[in-house]
Formats: sequence, C-alpha cells, structure tokens
Amino acid sequence: MAEVEGVRVPLIEESEATGRTAELYDQIRKATNFPFVPDMFRLASTKPALLETIIAGYSGTFLNESELPRDVKELIAAWTSRVNQCPYCVGTHNFFLQAFGGPVELADAIASSNSPDDLPVDDRTKALVRLVTKVSTSAYRITDEDWDAALAAGWTTGEVFEGVFTAALFNFICRLVDSTGLGTSVSQSRISQQPVTENDSAA
Repeated sequence: MAEVEGVRVPLIEESEATGRTAELYDQIRKATNFPFVPDMFRLASTKPALLETIIAGYSGTFLNESELPRDVKELIAAWTSRVNQCPYCVGTHNFFLQAFGGPVELADAIASSNSPDDLPVDDRTKALVRLVTKVSTSAYRITDEDWDAALAAGWTTGEVFEGVFTAALFNFICRLVDSTGLGTSVSQSRISQQPVTENDSAA
C-alpha cells in the first residue's frame, strides 16, 4: 500500500492488489486502454464497494451508448473541472478531449478561460456549456429558460440531460479528488502526461 505525497488516503499499488480490488483494477485497465490504473480510481482502492460506484458512474457516462458525442462529454468534463479549479481533472480530460477529436486550441482555452464565451466553439456548443456551468456554480438556480436555451440551440432533450449528468458526475469527481489531496497539480495526472493520439483510448 502506497503513501503518495499530498494524498490523504492510502492507495493500493497495482502489484499488491488482491481479491475484488485486483479484479476492479483489471476492469479499469481494459476500460481505459492504459497499462496503469489512474490514481483517481485508486483513491477508493481500499474500499472496493466505493470503487465499484466510481467505475459504474464513469462507465455509464463514457463507455455506453449515448446521444451526446464523446468529444462533447469530454469538453464538459474538462470544463466542469476548470470551473471547480481541479488541475488534475482538467489535465486528464483535456487529454481525452484531444484523443477523441477536440483541437489542442480548445484544450488550451479550457485550461485558461473563465467563461464559456471565451471558448473557441460554436454558438450551439456555448449554449450547452453555459447550462452545464450552472450545474457547478448554482444548480438550484437553473430555470426552464436555461434549459430551453440549450434546446433552442439545437440540442435534444436527451443530449442536454446527458450533458447535465456529465457535469454533475464531475462535480462529484472533482470534490473527491480535491478533498483527498490528489487534485492540486496537473502533473499528478499520469494520463495528462501521455502522448495524445486521436482515439488513443477506449475510455
């Protein structure tokens, strides 16, 4: 079991994983197509039941059939992480954004912008990003008008719901990563250090 500097919970090393944790580690590696288990998952390595919850949320959002394209979900994940000021998650999902076809200029803008209007995306996408921003900043203030603005921009109800769900999931993930001490630096994300090749990962 590893004590990682700055991280407040123990992380089970992959070489030391046994039982259900070892099975879940194997599931994660297959799902992400990486030879290692990202540390965000390892945060719950001593609690397999909680790790299963994280895997279920991640898989349901990114790996199953959906209406919302994967690159848009990764944009929402990265932008939600930026709104939550979580460098670890911004770096991780800017990697996936580029791996699934997003331009490096967009990834760079996400890392440095403070408003959806600063992002180099079309008006249709900005309308959805404005809505999901509110999921992070003041979800209780989302109105029918906010939702309808995304629909009027050309998104379906299913796409809007998946976008909101993705943002809600990443509010959870950012808070888990930050509260345990993992999210203080993008350099802590091993995924963000990988060379980007389009569709490089199945995750």
